[in-house]
Amino acid sequence: MKYRHALFLNPYIENTATSIMGLFPPTGLEYVATSAEGLADKITLLDLRYETELCDTGKLIDFIRNEIDIICVTVGWDRQYEEVCKLLNLMPDGIPLVIGGYKATVEVEELFKASPRIDIVVRGEGEETIKEILKGVPRENILGISYKGSQGIVHTANRPLPDVDLIGAPDRSLRRNKYYMRVNGIGLADLTFDSVLSARGCPFNCKFCTFTLNPLGQKRDYAARSVASVVKEIGQIRANTILFNDDNFFTDIKRSEEICDLIIAGKIKKRFLAQARIEIANHPRLLEKMVKAGFKMLFMGIESPHDRILAQLNKGFDSNTIRRSFAVLKKYPIYYHGYFIYGNIGETEEEMLCIAKFAKEISLDSITFQKLRIEKFSPLRKLAENTPGYHVTYRGELYSDTYSHPALKKIGRQIKFSFYTPLQILKIVKKFAAVKFFTFNEIILFMMAGPGLLWSVLVREKKKKRLGNSLKRIFVKNA
Repeated sequence: MKYRHALFLNPYIENTATSIMGLFPPTGLEYVATSAEGLADKITLLDLRYETELCDTGKLIDFIRNEIDIICVTVGWDRQYEEVCKLLNLMPDGIPLVIGGYKATVEVEELFKASPRIDIVVRGEGEETIKEILKGVPRENILGISYKGSQGIVHTANRPLPDVDLIGAPDRSLRRNKYYMRVNGIGLADLTFDSVLSARGCPFNCKFCTFTLNPLGQKRDYAARSVASVVKEIGQIRANTILFNDDNFFTDIKRSEEICDLIIAGKIKKRFLAQARIEIANHPRLLEKMVKAGFKMLFMGIESPHDRILAQLNKGFDSNTIRRSFAVLKKYPIYYHGYFIYGNIGETEEEMLCIAKFAKEISLDSITFQKLRIEKFSPLRKLAENTPGYHVTYRGELYSDTYSHPALKKIGRQIKFSFYTPLQILKIVKKFAAVKFFTFNEIILFMMAGPGLLWSVLVREKKKKRLGNSLKRIFVKNA
């Protein structure tokens, strides 16, 4: 029996359009929805971040009850996990409920317990799996899924990973909205966002990272799409700002150069963002081509200023290598955003607070810092469990007898205000201007939104009873 109307749902209902990830479409869900085309009479893709009316749970459930006969939902993150599970449990009976995504993949049995309404969890890449589900293949014959059997949860064998060139680009016509920046209620409709996945997998083995593993230990080795298919997809995208979703877009230097060459030759005028490792500093010819092609921002995993921690995380470089790399990188008009991890095993508060100073030393323009997480199949789990005084929650949150969750949160705030001083904010503005990230019209709109945005930040800090301390950290040296 062919399904009449399949729903593909991104269930995160908060409006994150002002955050960097909220600017981009749910690419993984779009790939799976695209692969389902032709297997249902109608496909609807809903992103609740942008669906004003359907954010009302009652209206959403009514829509599903009246229109939908199979529901496919992505559960990708820890954030809003409880709210998403509650929403799943409200889904009407009698309609198959299929769940996929990173969070669902790594916590299959926990998700079944939290949401008994779930019928099937798709593990890992779901493009081929959803086809068989929609075709009505018996569950026991579908690879890469978990479902409730008479004796408990049944896990079928892992699905072999398909050739990346056999996976078509997502059908962007399924979208019901544009992805653009909104600041304090003001929409910058000319600053539109999209993403491209030019390769899957990662050749590196950082110990904190398990994004390439599924619950049964399957690892997606690095596999790249053809250069021609990537550039063809870019040329068809209407958005003017494109993020490469690859774990490291520059894994194959020659391939990256070829993509830049074709972008330049085709006179494709876009702003590109990508993730990179510091080794890119060893390739000045590529960096020059990137600037010409329109690469404006790189997201770089630095993780720590300390050699001991870098070795613990198996990053493959030390702090002096980082310094040498950024001495080269800062010569190019590209905005550099660095990722750091704090709360590492054996790390002291003094070492954690070095993050802001080190980030400024190497001339990072902005930073994100997260507490260390120990996922289910992380190589660091054994070390954490065998280190006295350290504990890992069922969600993978690491804390210790010395540094509790509240203590780590406080340290995180200190790092934030040590780095994001008024002078650093001015440097960020100057750097955006230097790399020509924004057009003149976009800058005017930002200036219009600025006073209201500052006021909203101050109100939020006051509500959290932190305004006084926040202002002290900002305006009083060494506060």
